[in-house]
Amino acid sequence: MLDQTLQHIDDRRRQFEGDLLALLRIPSVSADPAFKGDVRRAAEWLRDHLAKLGLTVHLIETGGHPIVYAESPPVPGAPVALVYGHYDVQPPDPLDEWTSPPFEPEIRDGKVFARGATDDKGQMLTHVKSIESWLATAGQLPLQVKLLIEGEEEVGSEHLGAFLKENAQQLACDCVVISDTSQFAPGVPAITYGLRGIAYFELKLLGPKQDLHSGVFGGGVANPANALAKMLGALVDADGRVTIPGFYDDVVDLTERERTEFAALPFDEEAFKSQLGVEHLAGEKGFSTLERRWARPTLDVNGLTSGYQGAGAKTVLPAKATAKLSCRLVPNQDPHKIAEGLKKRLQELLPPGICMKLVEHHGAPGVVMPLESPYLQAAAVAVEKGFDRRPVFIREGGSIPIVNTFASVLHADVLLLGWGQNDDNPHSPNEKFSLDDFHRGIRASAALWQELAAIKK
Repeated sequence: MLDQTLQHIDDRRRQFEGDLLALLRIPSVSADPAFKGDVRRAAEWLRDHLAKLGLTVHLIETGGHPIVYAESPPVPGAPVALVYGHYDVQPPDPLDEWTSPPFEPEIRDGKVFARGATDDKGQMLTHVKSIESWLATAGQLPLQVKLLIEGEEEVGSEHLGAFLKENAQQLACDCVVISDTSQFAPGVPAITYGLRGIAYFELKLLGPKQDLHSGVFGGGVANPANALAKMLGALVDADGRVTIPGFYDDVVDLTERERTEFAALPFDEEAFKSQLGVEHLAGEKGFSTLERRWARPTLDVNGLTSGYQGAGAKTVLPAKATAKLSCRLVPNQDPHKIAEGLKKRLQELLPPGICMKLVEHHGAPGVVMPLESPYLQAAAVAVEKGFDRRPVFIREGGSIPIVNTFASVLHADVLLLGWGQNDDNPHSPNEKFSLDDFHRGIRASAALWQELAAIKK
């Protein structure tokens, strides 16, 4: 039956692309209240689309943007898979850097350019289309599939965690399927089995009650901007090691198998530097670039604000200085423990005459799935059928906080199956998604349902 389903997918190529373009035209920007109506319109588009397939569908109000939940009938004796995705998108700014308007999808060189193309409308829709194709050819799926598609991923999934905990019985499953990551490289599909976590902070330093003349008062009053620069610089040493007390206490080291497999990946460091426009790479001493990006903890400054920012010169000694910084965490590191350590370290570095406030924003631990998982191995077979190449197993340096929640609340393995590419520009101008990868993703998803259904419970 899979062969017929795959043929149906190939025959409906143009139709499926048309549905993708229709969804991409909806400017479902969750961060901006001005787009609230459009966010709901995207949710309703999905609800109606899934209902036409014959699935049981609910549009669930959350106090924020709605959740779309759908499910196919139970299949006794077969595992249950839950597909998670999101229909909301990042703001498109800066608009003047887009080659074509962000919500007027345009196909160029076999790729569709639009906000949300790869993050996450295009990738999420591959699973919808694979379900549609199974139902059109076989009349039913070989296992029960549940879909949970939210509208707040790009603003922190504020309501999803509570929804998961309150509805754990309804959402019960054996594995969670998420396509919101990337392939390792063009033509090299990947299964991501680990993600780093995150701890995000805002540091505020206060000095004099107002900005002062730097000539009259310079040398007599502590400068918050100078203090901020010195304090931030002292958080990472010359070997790239973070100096927060206890930062490395709970770090789980890479296994020899992982280090060997990472080293065998077709990673071109020179091409990577060229892609980024840098002459040298940096990071923790003793680890490769991939190891540092995927499986070692970090601290980075994300933003700095202080003093005069306008045109020309203005000689001020600023009254305040702020920085936004984040730590990427590996499994077993606790974001709250990291926050306490950071606060202690900053207090040690704080000079006299400066007051400090550290604001702790969102945090989430890292997560790693066992490579021996039968669901992970089934996914590898399915991806090979969709992409005609065995996938590699990788980790990812970014964070999807909800992954840890799925794993802990539903006690299910999480399959991160990315169809995009590293240069698809999610969160940036000219976001894109290869239409060939879109269709390969649909084929892999269709094969996944058959491979998962064969696992004995």
